[in-house]
Amino acid sequence: MTVSEPPQPLPSRRPTVAFMFSHPAHFIALGFGAGLSRVAPGTVGTLWAWLSYLALQQWLPPQHMGMLIAASTVVGWWACTTTARNMAVADPGSIVWDEVVAFWLVLWLAMPMGWWGQLVAFGLFRFFDAAKPGPVGWADSLFKGFGWRGGWGILWDDFVAAFCTLLVIAVWRFL
Repeated sequence: MTVSEPPQPLPSRRPTVAFMFSHPAHFIALGFGAGLSRVAPGTVGTLWAWLSYLALQQWLPPQHMGMLIAASTVVGWWACTTTARNMAVADPGSIVWDEVVAFWLVLWLAMPMGWWGQLVAFGLFRFFDAAKPGPVGWADSLFKGFGWRGGWGILWDDFVAAFCTLLVIAVWRFL
């Protein structure tokens, strides 16, 4: 007679602090805790990105900030892929590293801006990321599922939202 193993519980769709600290990828993908917010984790992640960018730019020259964004994209791809798989959800809302890296990109390319300009950039990015109009919705539909393709898809639509934000800022500055 063989003893069967007890059924494993399904992973929670809402991550916990214990889940976040159970793997380095989870800690990164959940935005160092920003993604644990019960209310609007994407907005909280973008706020964290804004504050962390302002702190980082005090110590990093622009070219190093660009290298950090590039490295954070590669590491984020791995972290988002791993965390989504471990949560058994293709694109969980609690994964906010995509917002972090994409908004860092917006600020890096659009700075210097005063506080009001940064607030407008924040609002535009959140609009494009949440509402997913036009090209952002198209980008969101391209890479779905689990694995490396799905992990890239988590990041990709936020990069397109960043591009749309930067396009509006460029037109605004031109006019």
